[in-house]
Amino acid sequence: MTSDTPDARAGAGTDTAKVIATYLADNEIDFEQTSTSVFTAVLPGEHRLRTTVSIVVGTYSVSINAFVVRNPDENHERVYRWLLQRNQRMYAVSYAIDHLGDIYLVAKVSLAAIDPDELDRLMGTILENSDGAFDYLLELGFETAIRREWKWRLDRGESTRNLAAFEHLSTPIESQPPEPE
Repeated sequence: MTSDTPDARAGAGTDTAKVIATYLADNEIDFEQTSTSVFTAVLPGEHRLRTTVSIVVGTYSVSINAFVVRNPDENHERVYRWLLQRNQRMYAVSYAIDHLGDIYLVAKVSLAAIDPDELDRLMGTILENSDGAFDYLLELGFETAIRREWKWRLDRGESTRNLAAFEHLSTPIESQPPEPE
């Protein structure tokens, strides 16, 4: 039986922080450790350039947060419905909204559960649901702005390379984006 004294809990947190640091380094994930219990990791993506993940080792658990997208300009009900439905299918991570309406992925996991395999599952879930859902969430929550940006760039002969995922929005035809798998 382990002791639940403050010193024993602090030791468990230190051990967990070492596991996290080793996992991030071993997997060549860019990260910064700003204190013994706080990490900022950067996951590379395909749809977004990167997903920044905050990992905080607490007394009893590890909190993980990753920004996904700012407060949608439109279609809030459809965006929130999709997020809530998606929450049912995700492992240990859920979408959440902050006081500004910005969308995050959040997790809170017991210190005892943190090992390299669990960290791999958590980081994979975050990457899949941040990077993999990014274009869909942008289109759903910012379609009007994307259409305006397409028009502005085309009218001025500007590059549309970073809008390639939204090429179907370059015309005024209205369509609903397909939901990502």
